[in-house]
Amino acid sequence: MSIPPGTEHNSSARPRKVFFTHRRVARMSIFIALSAVGALTKIPSPTGTVALDSSIGYFAAAAFGYWEGAFIAGIGHLLTSLTIGFPLGLPVHIYIACQMAAWVMIFRYCTVRIHIVAGVIIGTLLNGFGSAYLMVPIGGYGLAAALVLPLIIGSFANILIAAMAYSVVRKGNIV
Repeated sequence: MSIPPGTEHNSSARPRKVFFTHRRVARMSIFIALSAVGALTKIPSPTGTVALDSSIGYFAAAAFGYWEGAFIAGIGHLLTSLTIGFPLGLPVHIYIACQMAAWVMIFRYCTVRIHIVAGVIIGTLLNGFGSAYLMVPIGGYGLAAALVLPLIIGSFANILIAAMAYSVVRKGNIV
Protein backbone atom coordinates (compact mmCIF):
# COMPACT_ATOMS: atom_id res chain seq x y z
CA MET A 1 0.00 0.00 0.00
CA SER A 2 1.46 3.37 -0.97
CA ILE A 3 1.28 6.55 1.04
CA PRO A 4 0.06 9.60 -0.88
CA PRO A 5 2.76 12.26 -1.41
CA GLY A 6 2.92 14.92 1.27
CA THR A 7 1.33 12.75 3.95
CA GLU A 8 4.43 10.94 5.11
CA HIS A 9 4.98 10.89 8.84
CA ASN A 10 7.39 13.62 9.83
CA SER A 11 9.01 12.64 13.11
CA SER A 12 10.57 16.09 13.52
CA ALA A 13 7.20 17.88 13.49
CA ARG A 14 5.97 19.09 16.85
CA PRO A 15 2.66 17.73 18.07
CA ARG A 16 -0.24 20.07 17.51
CA LYS A 17 -1.48 21.93 20.58
CA VAL A 18 -5.02 21.04 21.54
CA PHE A 19 -7.15 23.85 22.96
CA PHE A 20 -9.89 21.76 24.53
CA THR A 21 -7.88 19.66 26.96
CA HIS A 22 -9.70 17.84 29.75
CA ARG A 23 -8.41 20.28 32.34
CA ARG A 24 -9.40 23.35 30.31
CA VAL A 25 -12.89 22.02 29.57
CA ALA A 26 -13.45 21.28 33.26
CA ARG A 27 -12.20 24.74 34.29
CA MET A 28 -14.29 26.47 31.63
CA SER A 29 -17.37 24.48 32.68
CA ILE A 30 -16.95 25.62 36.27
CA PHE A 31 -16.43 29.23 35.19
CA ILE A 32 -19.46 29.14 32.88
CA ALA A 33 -21.54 27.83 35.79
CA LEU A 34 -20.27 30.70 37.96
CA SER A 35 -21.07 33.09 35.14
CA ALA A 36 -24.63 31.72 35.09
CA VAL A 37 -24.93 32.56 38.79
CA GLY A 38 -23.64 36.08 38.05
CA ALA A 39 -26.20 36.34 35.25
CA LEU A 40 -28.92 36.27 37.90
CA THR A 41 -27.50 39.37 39.63
CA LYS A 42 -28.86 42.16 37.45
CA ILE A 43 -28.00 45.84 37.32
CA PRO A 44 -31.05 47.90 36.27
CA SER A 45 -30.89 48.86 32.60
CA PRO A 46 -33.29 49.48 29.70
CA THR A 47 -32.64 46.01 28.27
CA GLY A 48 -32.27 44.11 31.54
CA THR A 49 -29.13 42.36 30.31
CA VAL A 50 -26.53 44.14 32.42
CA ALA A 51 -25.43 41.71 35.13
CA LEU A 52 -22.44 40.36 37.01
CA ASP A 53 -21.89 37.57 34.48
CA SER A 54 -18.75 38.82 32.77
CA SER A 55 -16.52 39.18 35.84
CA ILE A 56 -15.73 35.48 35.52
CA GLY A 57 -14.78 35.93 31.86
CA TYR A 58 -12.52 38.88 32.68
CA PHE A 59 -10.86 36.87 35.44
CA ALA A 60 -10.39 33.83 33.22
CA ALA A 61 -8.85 35.95 30.48
CA ALA A 62 -6.36 37.52 32.86
CA ALA A 63 -5.52 34.25 34.59
CA PHE A 64 -5.72 31.67 31.80
CA GLY A 65 -5.65 33.37 28.41
CA TYR A 66 -7.43 35.35 25.74
CA TRP A 67 -9.60 32.65 24.19
CA GLU A 68 -10.69 31.02 27.41
CA GLY A 69 -11.85 34.33 28.86
CA ALA A 70 -13.50 35.40 25.61
CA PHE A 71 -15.46 32.15 25.36
CA ILE A 72 -16.63 32.36 28.97
CA ALA A 73 -17.65 36.03 28.68
CA GLY A 74 -19.55 35.43 25.44
CA ILE A 75 -21.45 32.48 26.89
CA GLY A 76 -22.01 34.51 30.08
CA HIS A 77 -23.77 37.27 28.15
CA LEU A 78 -25.93 34.75 26.33
CA LEU A 79 -26.91 33.20 29.67
CA THR A 80 -27.84 36.63 31.04
CA SER A 81 -29.96 37.33 27.98
CA LEU A 82 -31.54 33.90 28.20
CA THR A 83 -32.74 34.59 31.75
CA ILE A 84 -34.96 37.40 30.43
CA GLY A 85 -35.86 35.94 27.05
CA PHE A 86 -33.42 37.65 24.63
CA PRO A 87 -35.19 41.05 24.64
CA LEU A 88 -33.26 42.33 21.62
CA GLY A 89 -33.45 39.06 19.68
CA LEU A 90 -30.91 36.24 19.48
CA PRO A 91 -28.83 37.70 16.59
CA VAL A 92 -28.34 40.99 18.47
CA HIS A 93 -27.34 39.15 21.63
CA ILE A 94 -24.83 37.07 19.68
CA TYR A 95 -23.43 40.37 18.38
CA ILE A 96 -23.18 41.65 21.98
CA ALA A 97 -21.56 38.38 23.09
CA CYS A 98 -18.88 38.90 20.41
CA GLN A 99 -18.33 42.43 21.74
CA MET A 100 -17.93 41.03 25.25
CA ALA A 101 -15.37 38.54 23.95
CA ALA A 102 -13.43 41.38 22.32
CA TRP A 103 -13.50 43.58 25.45
CA VAL A 104 -12.29 40.67 27.59
CA MET A 105 -9.39 40.04 25.21
CA ILE A 106 -8.43 43.72 25.25
CA PHE A 107 -8.64 43.69 29.06
CA ARG A 108 -6.23 40.74 29.13
CA TYR A 109 -3.82 42.52 26.79
CA CYS A 110 -3.85 45.72 28.84
CA THR A 111 -3.58 43.87 32.15
CA VAL A 112 -0.64 41.71 31.06
CA ARG A 113 1.23 44.22 28.85
CA ILE A 114 0.57 47.53 30.61
CA HIS A 115 -0.89 47.35 34.13
CA ILE A 116 -4.00 46.01 35.79
CA VAL A 117 -5.29 49.55 36.44
CA ALA A 118 -5.02 50.28 32.71
CA GLY A 119 -6.98 47.09 32.04
CA VAL A 120 -9.74 48.19 34.43
CA ILE A 121 -10.00 51.69 32.94
CA ILE A 122 -9.80 50.67 29.28
CA GLY A 123 -12.11 47.69 29.77
CA THR A 124 -14.70 49.83 31.55
CA LEU A 125 -14.62 52.52 28.86
CA LEU A 126 -14.83 50.03 26.00
CA ASN A 127 -17.64 48.03 27.56
CA GLY A 128 -19.47 51.13 28.82
CA PHE A 129 -19.22 53.55 25.91
CA GLY A 130 -18.14 51.16 23.16
CA SER A 131 -20.91 48.63 23.66
CA ALA A 132 -23.53 51.35 24.07
CA TYR A 133 -22.62 53.17 20.88
CA LEU A 134 -22.16 49.97 18.89
CA MET A 135 -25.91 49.59 19.43
CA VAL A 136 -26.67 52.78 17.44
CA PRO A 137 -27.35 50.92 14.16
CA ILE A 138 -29.80 48.64 15.97
CA GLY A 139 -31.62 50.91 18.42
CA GLY A 140 -30.53 54.43 17.56
CA TYR A 141 -28.87 57.08 19.71
CA GLY A 142 -31.67 56.96 22.26
CA LEU A 143 -30.94 53.35 23.20
CA ALA A 144 -27.20 54.04 23.20
CA ALA A 145 -27.59 57.02 25.53
CA ALA A 146 -29.88 55.05 27.83
CA LEU A 147 -27.37 52.19 28.02
CA VAL A 148 -24.22 54.21 28.78
CA LEU A 149 -24.66 54.67 32.54
CA PRO A 150 -25.84 51.12 33.36
CA LEU A 151 -23.08 49.66 31.18
CA ILE A 152 -20.39 51.79 32.79
CA ILE A 153 -21.58 50.79 36.27
CA GLY A 154 -21.95 47.14 35.32
CA SER A 155 -18.67 46.89 33.46
CA PHE A 156 -16.76 48.64 36.22
CA ALA A 157 -18.25 46.30 38.83
CA ASN A 158 -17.47 43.21 36.73
CA ILE A 159 -13.95 44.28 35.87
CA LEU A 160 -13.14 45.42 39.40
CA ILE A 161 -14.26 42.06 40.83
CA ALA A 162 -12.15 40.25 38.23
CA ALA A 163 -9.11 42.47 38.79
CA MET A 164 -9.22 42.04 42.55
CA ALA A 165 -9.60 38.27 42.27
CA TYR A 166 -6.80 38.08 39.72
CA SER A 167 -4.49 40.16 41.92
CA VAL A 168 -5.10 37.84 44.86
CA VAL A 169 -4.47 34.62 42.94
CA ARG A 170 -1.45 36.06 41.13
CA LYS A 171 0.19 37.19 44.39
CA GLY A 172 -0.47 33.76 45.90
CA ASN A 173 1.11 32.07 42.84
CA ILE A 174 -2.08 30.11 42.32
CA VAL A 175 -2.12 30.79 38.57
